Amino acid sequence: MRALVYTGPNQMTLTDQPVPEPGPGEVLVAVHAVGICGSDMHAYHGHDDRRPAPLVLGHEAAGLIAAGPREGARVAINPLVVDPDCPIARAGRPHLSPTRAIISMPPRPGAFADFVTIPERNLLHVPEGLSLQDAALTEPVAVSWHAVRIGLAKLDAAPARVLVQGGGAIGVAAALIARHLTTARIDLAEPHPGRRALLAQEPRIESFDPRAHDPGESAYDLIIDAVGAVATRRDASRLVRPGGVIVHVGLLPGQEGLDIRRITLQEITLTGSYCYTPEDFAAALDALAKGALGRLDWVEMRPLSLGPQAFADLDAGRVDAAKIVLDLAHNSA
Repeated sequence: MRALVYTGPNQMTLTDQPVPEPGPGEVLVAVHAVGICGSDMHAYHGHDDRRPAPLVLGHEAAGLIAAGPREGARVAINPLVVDPDCPIARAGRPHLSPTRAIISMPPRPGAFADFVTIPERNLLHVPEGLSLQDAALTEPVAVSWHAVRIGLAKLDAAPARVLVQGGGAIGVAAALIARHLTTARIDLAEPHPGRRALLAQEPRIESFDPRAHDPGESAYDLIIDAVGAVATRRDASRLVRPGGVIVHVGLLPGQEGLDIRRITLQEITLTGSYCYTPEDFAAALDALAKGALGRLDWVEMRPLSLGPQAFADLDAGRVDAAKIVLDLAHNSA
């Protein structure tokens, strides 16, 4: 089978590998579409000790069950593999379980390949009418769904204004989800002009360059920081209203930027958001299937054969799209 392998810092190589063998309780999935995540880019740069080369990356995937009783079923892959008997998992928070593992980290190869193995319990049926290419967005959309959901749950009132920081896939999806779940005005702060333009035709969402426009102190009830940089933490600390909520979902390095004094004196809630629950994953897939998140034209499709170039283009900032999805629809062993 074809496999796109991370072979060293800034190196992705298309190779031929054996088709993996499913373990107990697992199935073989023929991957039809897989997204490139920010964590894949982090590994590509050689900055993720959890993903040592050589390794097949990729965890945002959808495809067809390749063998077994459900052969041919269209499925979205929940890449988080957790011991279902873990007490934290049984308490409803499997994404925080110390047993969690994810495809694209050893010992589980990822989905930048024609085939991947995954426990059958991690597969969700893709409804008719939703393409497998769009179904591959379920994982990043679930990340955003979880962040928006917990942010809304911590607010003391329905939000009138929501700010999303960052126009990558997580930020774009968060803006669309916030619009879907609330009646609030949604602002998206993004310095890249191409990404600011992605949602230009979407109603009730406005984009601005945070370097050129200041909405003013206390402007927002809820802020989703989908960047996690010093500058976005600093802006969020100032722009959120007293009693408001900041959800920190971005994973850039560093800890600086938060105004802890203002957060304390104004009783601002600051919460982290990591991954998603199975319920969030199912809700994200359902929203995609129902067309609740708009046109999805913020995605760029490329064939797997152009995967190395896709990584290089992302690294060089030559991509306006919020997400590149690699198309493997013509699988071969």
